[in-house]
Amino acid sequence: MPPKFGYLLPTREQIMDGHAEAASLLALAGRAEALGYDSVWVGDSVLARPRHDPLTLLAGVAGRVPRVALGTAVLLPALRNPVLLAHQVATLDQVSEGRFILGVGIARDVANIRAEFAACGVPFERRIGRMMEGLRLCRALWTGEPVDWEGRWPVKGGILAPVPHRPGGPPIWIGGNSPASLERVGKSFDGWFPNAPDAAQFATQWREVQAIARAAGRDPERLSAAMYLTLTVDEDADRAAQRMDAFLEGYYHAPAAELRRRQAVYSGPREGVASWLDGYAKAGATDLVLRFAGAHERHLEALAKVRAALGW
Repeated sequence: MPPKFGYLLPTREQIMDGHAEAASLLALAGRAEALGYDSVWVGDSVLARPRHDPLTLLAGVAGRVPRVALGTAVLLPALRNPVLLAHQVATLDQVSEGRFILGVGIARDVANIRAEFAACGVPFERRIGRMMEGLRLCRALWTGEPVDWEGRWPVKGGILAPVPHRPGGPPIWIGGNSPASLERVGKSFDGWFPNAPDAAQFATQWREVQAIARAAGRDPERLSAAMYLTLTVDEDADRAAQRMDAFLEGYYHAPAAELRRRQAVYSGPREGVASWLDGYAKAGATDLVLRFAGAHERHLEALAKVRAALGW
């Protein structure tokens, strides 16, 4: 089965450009749906890389586009009280009528993200344990049954309403490429959402995830394998590379060469991007989530044509 096509809304880029309004983001979501994309995604950051709140924005997107799946790429659950998060996600899943996918991550260890955690009152070194316990608590609350929870967030007979539209709650996908991340995916999550630098590494690690799931008594065929891909398409390869480097350095404030080594990045002509995307499809990706380095309308249309040419 060919991979589904997703589109990441440029929430961070809009703020960087000084545009706080959400209307243009909703319009882009509508354009993606009209062009046949399968999902629309939103990133997350409070202070490290300021942008629109993902769950609030996706509620607006859900009201604008009735067909596509909606997801976070990725949310940092450790920054949030899980009882409140469970309530927000359940409501969003009801608003979207079961179209929501909760993509989560643990956050990179860099200075501005550490500062963000401190500002939110969350110990950075404890973020993984908080995330894992918090998501278990979310899932317990999403059953709609009384919950007694002894842990970081004591709950006594707590009953959440409404529960999510999808029984048991939305699927939870998690990012990460480390051995510990692969273990977490295989044992505890519904999907893997990495940013592997190339299709070969993705294929190798996806096989590891599937083996871990199988050993844990889970059916690996039920897991999703998404890829987060950044691209700019231009028939002038040098111009495309310059545009990509400028985008990466402006976004992350780090050398583009370093970022290219750890992220899946393509810059070049349309013919090459088809082969690049097909590599991830052949490696087993079920979903390709595309982040464009500018010119969103043009890229949405160009990649829709690439997809059609690939027969997906």
